[in-house]
Parts: sequence; structure tokens; C-alpha cells
Amino acid sequence: MAFFHGIIVTEPTDGVTTTLEKSTAVIGLVATAGAADAEAIAKLEEALPLNRPVLVTDARAAAGLAGTTGTLAPALATIGKQGSPLVVVVRVAEGADAEATSANVIGGTTDGVYTGLQALLAAEGVLGVKPRILGAPGLDNLDVVQELVGIAKKLRGFVYASCAGAETRDAAVTYRKTFADRELMLMWPDGTAWDGQAIATALGLRAMLDEQVGWHQSLSNNVVAGITGITKDVHFDIRDMSTDAGVLNAAQVTTIVRPNGFRFWGNRTCSDEAAFAFEVSVRTSQAIQDVIADACAPYIDKPLTRGLVTFLVDKINGKLSDWTTNGRLIGARCWYDPASNPTANLTGGNLVLDYDYTPCAPLEGLQLNQRITDKYYAGFGDSLTV
Repeated sequence: MAFFHGIIVTEPTDGVTTTLEKSTAVIGLVATAGAADAEAIAKLEEALPLNRPVLVTDARAAAGLAGTTGTLAPALATIGKQGSPLVVVVRVAEGADAEATSANVIGGTTDGVYTGLQALLAAEGVLGVKPRILGAPGLDNLDVVQELVGIAKKLRGFVYASCAGAETRDAAVTYRKTFADRELMLMWPDGTAWDGQAIATALGLRAMLDEQVGWHQSLSNNVVAGITGITKDVHFDIRDMSTDAGVLNAAQVTTIVRPNGFRFWGNRTCSDEAAFAFEVSVRTSQAIQDVIADACAPYIDKPLTRGLVTFLVDKINGKLSDWTTNGRLIGARCWYDPASNPTANLTGGNLVLDYDYTPCAPLEGLQLNQRITDKYYAGFGDSLTV
């Protein structure tokens, strides 16, 4: 190099790089809204055009722009009581009857533009954020929920839904048998304020927990804001599984109880796979997939060398180690397996890396062994001076 007398400072960009996480706390909300006069309708159309994903950063403030009829205003107000998450709102038109409204909610594709629930798929391209916590409070009948679950699978999201107006505990249990999807948690009964309050509350609480604690924290047994009553009586005793709450939980239906403030009670998804029975197991899996894939994306099409393989394994293990240290995982490891990478595959530009992980299960059942004994009377009078 040319003669230099002093100090040279460089900023090399190789080596271990930071692995950033995309937020899992983005709500995807599909709702109806209307207004009483032309001026209010015009403002609504400007702020929240039909069938287009719109990013809301202040749910409470947006509730004031969401019209006076439909599900949107109460849903945003309810979400805002739990925290201040990002909400991707898709407003749909209310139909002439319930069937027409459901068709609008489900949506489709018109001239290459997604409508209804399908518009959630366009959110990342339009807004730069991907909705992961999905719901249509007050509108989630069977057809809507089935479509929502399909959208969730594509977005690696999670759906919170009601039991489609089930009038009894047993009807809710029967309805639960309709599904076998790990991306779905069903809830019964509703809050008394409006039809859909429980689901909107769940969306807001889930986002708040993601932001403040993490995706490894269960929705269950957290006090919720805004619910002051429930539409059906639910018998609950934490020491008795034969109660209404116990029967619902055994059937993988989350309920609402009031041991000390209203709170959701239940950890289970509708999954037919034991490994993904817990809400947190599903969301842990989704979060890990996204973060690791995003971290590896910049290295696609780079030269496939030993150095690159070592770098990627170290990078993935660094993130898995962070999550384990921070209590989001019990343990995890990434490795390169020569048996999975024959010469022909490597020559063809294909690399396989393996990793495993153990999610944090919620403490769903605690057994306390209580024994009566007389042993503490032994030596009873030794220290008495009478």
C-alpha cells in the first residue's frame, strides 16, 4: 500500500451479522363499516376504501373514523383497549343479507385485485407489513373461518374465531369438531358489549403479548381490558376439570373466566397434530421459520463454499441460542449433515441445513400433593416455658 503515517479505520461488513425479527404482532382485521350521512361516508371512503388493506397505527383514533355502523368501529376500539398494535384493516361492504355479507368478507379476485379476506395477502406488498394475527369479529361464521384459516396458512398467521353463534357449551364443543387446523383457536362464549367483542379482545391481547413478552407467551390466564360480562354462564373452578371451563378446554375451546378479573382460559389450537396442540407451539414455529428464512435470504445466489455453509450454520445457531437464553425456546441447534448433501446436490447449487428446536410449553396442569401429618407436633412442648 502507499506510505501512510497514522491510523486507518475501516468498517468491514463480513463476519457475523445481526439477525432481525419481523414483528409477529401485526393484526389482520376484516370488518364492515357504514355511516349515516354523505359527508361521513365520504370521510370513511377516503380513510378506509373498500377491499383495500389500510395500515392503522392508532386503533383508538381510527375507531373515530370507522363510521357508526358495522363491526369496524367497535373492533378497533376493543383492540385499542389492549394496547397500540399495528392493524391491517380491510373494510368490506355489508350485503343485503348475512349470506351476501359473508361473500363480501370472503372476497376473491377482481381484475387482479384481491378483495375481502384475500386482500390480507396483498398487505405486505402494499403496506410493507404482514398481518399475522387474523380475525373477523362478529362476522366469523363457518365459511368465513374456513377461508380465514386458508389465508393464515399462506401468511403463517394465526386465527382467533368464535364458535359461530353456538348457544350452549355442548354446541360449541360440537362445532369445534369441524376443524383440525393448527392455525386456529376457537373461543366461547362472547363478551356482552357487542357481537364479536371476545375475538377483537383476543386479537388485541395477542398483539400486546407479542410486543411486551413474546410469541412464546400463551394468551391464556391474562387479564383482559374492556370485557365486563359474558353472554353465557361458565362454571369455573381451577381445581375441577368437570366444570364448563374444563369441558370446553378438554375439547380445545378457549373460554372466558373471572377468577380475578376477566381472562381467557385455554391454550389449545384445533390441530390434529400433538406437536402443535398449543397456540404457543404453532406461533413459535411460525416465528422461527420467518426469522431464519429472512436471515438466510441475502445469501441466496452467493458462491456455495465451505465458508458460506459455516457462516450460515453459525448465524442460525446464534439466533437460536439467543432465543434459548431469553427463555423463548427450551433448546435448539442447527447443523450440516453430509448425508443430506450429496455431491450432485451441491454441484447443482442445493444446500440442506437441519435445525431442531423445543418450544416452551405453557404450564397447563400443575399437581400439588397435599399430605396431612402429625410430625410437626413432635417436640411440641420442648420450647414452652409455662
